[in-house]
Amino acid sequence: MQMSFNTTEINRLIKSRRSIFPAQYTGEKVPDEIVQQMLENAQWAPTHKLTEPWRFTVFTGEGLKKLGEFQSSIYKEDAEAKGNYSPEKFEALKAKPLTASHVIAIAMKRNEKELVPEIEEIESVACAVQNMYLTATAYGIGCYWGSGGVTYLEKAKESFGLATKDKLLGFLYIGMPKEGFWPEGKRSPIEDKVHWVKS
Repeated sequence: MQMSFNTTEINRLIKSRRSIFPAQYTGEKVPDEIVQQMLENAQWAPTHKLTEPWRFTVFTGEGLKKLGEFQSSIYKEDAEAKGNYSPEKFEALKAKPLTASHVIAIAMKRNEKELVPEIEEIESVACAVQNMYLTATAYGIGCYWGSGGVTYLEKAKESFGLATKDKLLGFLYIGMPKEGFWPEGKRSPIEDKVHWVKS
């Protein structure tokens, strides 16, 4: 089957992708249908040996409050054990999900037979997230992938049904960007990062 796409628009879409943070959200709810399309497109990321390692948990509505309470309590338990608890960080973790329309927990489910190296499973999930980013951009929706807070705490994985070899990789915050807000991006020249071998 001959493929035909508007390559100019595709190139523009890729160059327009940005991380848009909750401070730039209007508070308006993003339609669930758009978030569902983001997830559907995530499904089509590259996946070596078809392990499809991505796992997503979507929080919206009252679920955002539940996420805030969950991550703040996990943080408190861990920080008190380490002796570095901060009430300010506790409150920030509790409130942060409420600044978004949806928050998607991003996880990597390790193939039980370990058919491919772990890094390839993580790379596959990252590709899936990029698909979500690009879909959001196409719809004019803001999002960003955050890996702070409780992301790498072992205790946090349990609530997402993740086993020891699985990984919680962060949270995708989604919201409607404020009118006229879409920052310009910049990159150094690609020539600085590429070496061609032609003969």
